[in-house]
Amino acid sequence: MARTQTRDKVYAAVLVLAGSGRIGALSMEGIAGRAGVSKQTLYRTWSSPGEIVFDALLARSQDADGSVLVPNAGELRADLESLVTDTVHELTDPAVEPLLRAVTASIQTDQQLADQYRERLWRPQFEAVAERFQKAGFRVPELAAELLLGAILHRWLLRTGPFTSEWVVGHVDQVMRIGIPAAASSTPAAAKPSTEPAATSPAE
Repeated sequence: MARTQTRDKVYAAVLVLAGSGRIGALSMEGIAGRAGVSKQTLYRTWSSPGEIVFDALLARSQDADGSVLVPNAGELRADLESLVTDTVHELTDPAVEPLLRAVTASIQTDQQLADQYRERLWRPQFEAVAERFQKAGFRVPELAAELLLGAILHRWLLRTGPFTSEWVVGHVDQVMRIGIPAAASSTPAAAKPSTEPAATSPAE
């Protein structure tokens, strides 16, 4: 495992290189030269340029311990709005958006790159979000995570509309409505008042 300082240099190098050309054109030699490290240093941690690219992108949403950052301040709706806002900012950051769009295009025709994207970038982020829904008591946390993240990616990929604050609030509201927490669904319904006349005792 590369040391933190070395890893940061490698991440910075690969993001610059990937942002200026095709993902498929990256080489371990080029990354090593840009980062000022040896190829052997890279191969001790990564097996391909694609792995480095996705680890570098994932690092942008991780804490110092390597865990994916998902808001958990105690109020689910506010946490989700914060998560969606942060995700949108990452996708539309001018420093990395061209790279993210290039990656998205490349994985359509490169199965190995697609596998690396799924395992090293998408899955860690997805599982962290699903875990947040699980803690909130959602019946199917994976479905809730897919609904939350999928709509963001669809809107970003196809440029179907702007990411306004109103859209963020509305999107979170829809996910909350669809993914009803188990606790809410298991609460017994209040008894409805009877419309039938009360039974009378037979006269003695």
